[in-house]
Amino acid sequence: MTSPSRQKKGAFAFRPSLARLVTTKRLLARIVLFFEQLLPPLMPVLSVIAFYLSASWFGLFRSVPDWLRILLLIAFAGAFLVSLLPFRTLRWPRIAEADRMLEERNGLPHQPVTVQEDEPAFDTPFARALWREHQTRMAEKIAALDAGLPRPDIAAHDRFALRAVPALLLVTAFGYSLSINGGSIRDALQAAPEQVVSDPAVRIDAWVTPPSYTGRAPIYLTADGSEQAPIGIPQFSGLTVRVSGGKTAEKVVFRKANGEAQDISVQADTKPQQTAASGSEQPTAAPASQALVAQTHMMKLQENGALEVNGRRWSFEVLPDKAPEIAFDGLPKRSVNGALEIAFTVKDDYGVQEAHAEIVPVETDPTATPLYPLPEYRLDIPRRNARDAKGVTSRNLTEHPLAGKRVRITLVAKDAAGQTGRSPPYEMALPSRPFNEPLAAAVAEERQVFALDTRKMPQAIALNEALTIRPEETIPKLTNYLLLESALARMKLARGEDALKDTAQYLWEIALGMEDGDLSLAERKLREAQQNLADALDRNAPDAEIKKLMDELRKAMQDYMTELARRMQNAPMQPNQNAQNILRQQDLERMTDQIENLARSGNRDAAQQMLSELQRMMNNLQAGRPQRGQQSQENSEARKQIDKLGEILRDQQKLMEQTFRLDQQLRDRMQRGESDMGENDPLLDEMNPGENGEPQDQQQGQQGKEGQQPSDQMTAEQLREALKQLRAQQDALGKQLGELQKSLGEMGMKPGPGFGQAQREMEGAGRELGQGRGQPAVEGQGRALEALRQGARDMMNQIMQAQQGQQGQGPNGQVGQGDQNGRDPLGRPRRPQGPDFGDNSVKVPDEIDVQRAREILDAIREKLGNNPPQEMERRYLERLLDIQ
Repeated sequence: MTSPSRQKKGAFAFRPSLARLVTTKRLLARIVLFFEQLLPPLMPVLSVIAFYLSASWFGLFRSVPDWLRILLLIAFAGAFLVSLLPFRTLRWPRIAEADRMLEERNGLPHQPVTVQEDEPAFDTPFARALWREHQTRMAEKIAALDAGLPRPDIAAHDRFALRAVPALLLVTAFGYSLSINGGSIRDALQAAPEQVVSDPAVRIDAWVTPPSYTGRAPIYLTADGSEQAPIGIPQFSGLTVRVSGGKTAEKVVFRKANGEAQDISVQADTKPQQTAASGSEQPTAAPASQALVAQTHMMKLQENGALEVNGRRWSFEVLPDKAPEIAFDGLPKRSVNGALEIAFTVKDDYGVQEAHAEIVPVETDPTATPLYPLPEYRLDIPRRNARDAKGVTSRNLTEHPLAGKRVRITLVAKDAAGQTGRSPPYEMALPSRPFNEPLAAAVAEERQVFALDTRKMPQAIALNEALTIRPEETIPKLTNYLLLESALARMKLARGEDALKDTAQYLWEIALGMEDGDLSLAERKLREAQQNLADALDRNAPDAEIKKLMDELRKAMQDYMTELARRMQNAPMQPNQNAQNILRQQDLERMTDQIENLARSGNRDAAQQMLSELQRMMNNLQAGRPQRGQQSQENSEARKQIDKLGEILRDQQKLMEQTFRLDQQLRDRMQRGESDMGENDPLLDEMNPGENGEPQDQQQGQQGKEGQQPSDQMTAEQLREALKQLRAQQDALGKQLGELQKSLGEMGMKPGPGFGQAQREMEGAGRELGQGRGQPAVEGQGRALEALRQGARDMMNQIMQAQQGQQGQGPNGQVGQGDQNGRDPLGRPRRPQGPDFGDNSVKVPDEIDVQRAREILDAIREKLGNNPPQEMERRYLERLLDIQ
């Protein structure tokens, strides 16, 4: 068996690359020959397809009856099958045909490709050599062979160029298919649509009116229904179709996406009405006159579909209206006077119409009979129909019986379409009114007992009777005793719901009178005036009513501020109060004037927002009540810790001065040669000798013996021992600092990093003192003092922040201004209270700090003026004065 290489003949056997090239050229030539055979019989197939597409795009199949459509479809299918018959003769070209095509297309004489396969007629050595040389020369011409493109010669098969007809017809039909009357390729496979006759005498006016809350303009439909894509409209839009003209009543149909048809009825006020007399006189003219009357059809669009009338069609894509979203913006909190303050965020695609907080008790008794319904809490939306807004609302619910109980708060938002959105619930104790008078708190508790469940009236009566067991000891005022007795009589006689509510209201007024006197009445009138004005702005009341309510609000606010000022005159000034916390009357008048001007100008939303801010400010206004209870205890404990820190600072300062004095005396002894450390002592190297090698103190003269301390008579060894004895004091100070940090942690305060750094420096100074090294100990004590001062600043900042936080959330709610950002209710910055430890406010030193700093500087200057004997001490004092 011979290898394939030996089967090659001619020059191919000696030149493999030439053999591969010729093989590739032969394959390309055979492909070209195959396509030359394929293209002529393919023209009939393409012509049949072109005719089918043209008939479909021209709308032929949808305009003929079904039997004719099916017949045409069968005809096209038969023509397509017939056009496939010539493909039976197709075959794959042979190699000889490919070689002949390559030689003819490239104009090669002497058949250079074919000659490679031939053999000489005479088999002699000379003939074989001559033939091999001829094959080699012919093979060199094969390198530039090119098969070229197919040449089917379609013109020879179509002498009249009929192939152009389906091509032109196809292009024209495609352009026509883009019009409203164009057909589709699927028309031949589906039944023809119902033919609707359009009456040219009928006039159709149709438009879509989106809901007013969307803010979109009406959409007018074209008269011929030429809209190609569905028309996007908001959900719940109103569709109006007005039909006029023609001789017959036109039928208006809305076809839903599922194919269900719905007739749109005519509006009652547009139906033609005829009197009995006219009907009897002209019976034949009635139908014509009825048809000529314009008829209006209306409906609400809630789902996708199409409008069909008089042979025209409009498709609609209804855009769904999503439910609103609402959430808490932070946690609800109470204001100074016990009002509940809720910050929220709200979002809706077309705007929220109204929002409220749903407040329900956590623990409920299904058999209980509450006297009052659940509290109402309406949220103030910053802008009406706000799509994405934030707001804060403050409402006083302390009068409701649920005040002080655990409740579950859920925010609910509602849009104009009636859809609602709810937030995740939040549980908290509903803020209650703070009562400083125990008797007033007990009366309020009586009211709460039977207001939550009227069946517990006997228990409330028992509580009232318990208060009056020994009135001479528990009720100092006779008026309060008489009020309790009258309330007890009412509670025993109350039977119906109205009587029970009157009794509950009477008890509440008694409690407020015991607590605040006339201030509570003025506060209630102010709250009622604010609520009446808010309701009037919400319902767009006329300007006359707004002006009347504004006057009532001014009067109620004036009465409240007058009573508040009178009460604050009788109350002692609290530590966190100052002149900037007092609201000026002109500020309140300016706000009320702005509210009235905004309401008159038509900007009711801005007026309502400003009224809400005014209400929040009044809720956070301090009522001048004295501090009591846990808050005063916390302040007392904080002051104890401050005093303890002051003692540590003072003792550390004294210890550093004592260490510095002993170290200087030890150095003086070492200079005089009393030390056995020798000349190589590193402490001696740090001393600065005089010009002639004399000690510095000798150059400055001898000091007098006046004012000398006992340590001045001590030897160097005794001074070292004294330094070592100071370690016990240093360790004791470090232990006191650790106890201080532990106490701060128990109070809920986080000790600053300065305390930790100070304790480490104290430990290092103690170790240096234990080794008798004074200078490193003084340096460590100085760093410890600086770290203690930094820790003191952090500690004071935390205490001040805690006090400011308690201003709006004390146990009794009786202190504070509400605003916890260092500003008064009108946004003005407050004056810092006491020393300023580096906050963001203006750093004005306190008078005590200035006086203390002046005394320290005078003491340093006096000591420096006495010409200290040691150079290091003088340099230290100069660095303190920053004059070096």
